[in-house]
Formats: sequence, C-alpha cells, structure tokens
Amino acid sequence: MAIERITQPDEPDTPEEKDLEVTLRPKDFKNYIGQERLKQNLQLAIDAATKRGEPIDHLLLYGPPGLGKTTMATVIANEMGTTIRVTSGPAIERAGDLASLLTNLQDGDILFIDEIHRLHRTVEEVLYSAMEDFKLDIMIGKGPSARSLRLDLPKFTIIGATTRAGALAAPLRDRFGMIHRLEFYKPNEIQKIIERAAKILAVSIKPDAAEILAERARLTPRIANRLLKRVRDYADVNGDGIIDTATTTSALGLLEIDNLGLDPADRMLLNAIIDNYNGGPVGLDTLAVLTAEERTTIEDFFEPYMMQIGLIERTPRGRKTTAKAYKHLGKKKSTYHDQPSLL
Repeated sequence: MAIERITQPDEPDTPEEKDLEVTLRPKDFKNYIGQERLKQNLQLAIDAATKRGEPIDHLLLYGPPGLGKTTMATVIANEMGTTIRVTSGPAIERAGDLASLLTNLQDGDILFIDEIHRLHRTVEEVLYSAMEDFKLDIMIGKGPSARSLRLDLPKFTIIGATTRAGALAAPLRDRFGMIHRLEFYKPNEIQKIIERAAKILAVSIKPDAAEILAERARLTPRIANRLLKRVRDYADVNGDGIIDTATTTSALGLLEIDNLGLDPADRMLLNAIIDNYNGGPVGLDTLAVLTAEERTTIEDFFEPYMMQIGLIERTPRGRKTTAKAYKHLGKKKSTYHDQPSLL
C-alpha cells in the first residue's frame, strides 16, 4: 500500500503550492542559507565571467531532491543579471523542441534543464555541439532529399540538474565545465531557513519550535517549508496561530513524523527489511515489491536521507539496516540468520 508522504521531497503539485514555494525561494547568495562551499565556488565563477564579459560555464548540479538545485540556478541568473528559462528533460521530446528553446535565447541567457538525465538520446546528441561550439545541427527533410543545416547560437549557459548523476551519458557530462553536488543541510541551517520562511509568511514561531521542526525536516529545505506550512495550519485551527513547542509536537504527532523525521512509509521500509530478512541484505527489486513503491522512488526519496543518518547501508548483495535502525524502532536483531523462503 502506497502512503501519502509529506516528507517526500518531490515537487509541489498544486499551483498554490508552486507559487508559495517560489515566494519562499531566496533571490541571491546573501539570502541563500547553507551550501557555503558551493556558493563560494559559484561566486568566483560568476565574478570571473562578469569581468571577462562572458557567460558562466555550463554547470551541472546534482544531489538528492529538495536541496535547492532549481533555486540555485535562479540565484545564479539573478547574480549574473540575466534571463533564465526553465524546462525539464522529459518535456524536451524531440530535437525540434530543443532547437526552438536554443534559438530563442539571447547572449548570456541561462537554460535550466531539470531532470537532465531523462533527456532523449536524440535530443542529447543535438545538445553536444550546442554546448561545445554554440552551433545547432539540424536535419531538414527526409530520405534522399534530406540535408543538414548548421545554425549559429548565442553564447548561452546550460545549467542541468539531476538526482542521478551516474545516469548521465559520459559525453554529456564531459561538456559541463563545472559539476557540483548539493549536500544535505545542517540542522542549524534548516532552522534558519524555517525562521526566514516564517517571517515571509508572517507566522509567529518560537525558537524551540523552529528547532524541533528543523530536527524532523530530513535536512531538506523543501520538507522544512512544507512542515512549517502544515504546522501553521494546525496552529491556526487548534490554537492562537502562534507556533510553539506544544503546537509543533502535537502537529507532528498527527502527521506521524518521529524525532528523526521518519514517516510511516520510512518505518514500513525499515520494518520490511528487519521483519522479512532479519535486517538484510535484501535486493532493491524485492524491497520495491514489499513496500509497493517504485525502485526509483526508494533510490531517490527513501535512501539518501536514511543513509545520511546511518539507518541503512548499501552492500553488493542489497540493502541492510544498521544497529541504529533497530534501536530507533525498538527492535532486537534475531540470532537466526537464515532468510525466509521466497517460495
């Protein structure tokens, strides 16, 4: 049974949520909290490109979802004083779609491609010469009368974002001048993000309450903002609108989010490994069947955070739970090592 997850750091679904997320996004490095080393490297690249009067090098941002890859791309555009156009890999279905995007860019513009690992191979091949030579090779016509046409493109920058850098073809990855990983945030950074968002939303939140939210936000800004909005709703309905420790604890209890930020779906996955396979190892496909989740969902949404905090491990034979996972769930590891029969 699939469980709806407030702690799943996927993109917002409704227009209202999307508008609110845009409102909460920082517009420049000064207001961008966290990722200090990345900001320093990008600021250096921006200053150098600006001094030379050139666009910034093509940039690949990768890391777990919800850490701010799209926000970082927007900040870079603002810092460069240029225009950013946003699309995604699955949305560019044909080479003609990419040609339309590229020919409408101006010098210095940024084209942000989210989920760039999902580009179609034919589109990807057209992108090679566009990124390297600022030329666009397109075929006109079909059959014997077909001919190749090479168009000059403006000097633009591609910023690609992906949760799966390993899924990118090597020729595409090699054309990025800069490749940076976004790391999970520190709890104190998440607390600052929550307090900043509360100020923008005109919500009164106590420091202790912000700290509790930060501890349970899975080190991810998108989840932190989402939790803040849910706790705000609870405070408006069941209190005086002020988010304090008691209100926060009650709201998170209603959402079934524990002190490590795990929700019922996370605990179901851990219990599936422990109860059915004595803590593992268990293959990813088997785990997907046990939890009724897609294997990509487990890889992209469940695993990164639980590996970060030491609840599961990846091994050549599959996934294993750690002693910390047993302790968190209040379970003891069985001394019986044989796995149950699959028959």
